[in-house]
Amino acid sequence: MNEVTAKEIEVKLSAEQSLNIIDVREVDEVAEGKIPGAINIPLGLLEFRMNELDKHAEYTMVCRSGGRSGQATKFLESYGYNVVNMAGGMLAWEGPTE
Repeated sequence: MNEVTAKEIEVKLSAEQSLNIIDVREVDEVAEGKIPGAINIPLGLLEFRMNELDKHAEYTMVCRSGGRSGQATKFLESYGYNVVNMAGGMLAWEGPTE
């Protein structure tokens, strides 16, 4: 499983790189703040919504601490998606939130 740090994501976003970020936390968790531009697909719904994702794009998976996003990364990898896990999750995020 490929991983990226929260700081690496923050640097890419501040350089205005286009990233596809999927936040797999529950709706009430995301309401407290998410990485700007991140799309919320709760982990429990990922199997049913993965058809919304493009297998040719890279996705960065995010959750609270990196555990659920790690599960999501492994799951999507098994279906041929190009995904990376943000290690440490939102607990490690120091950038802006929306």
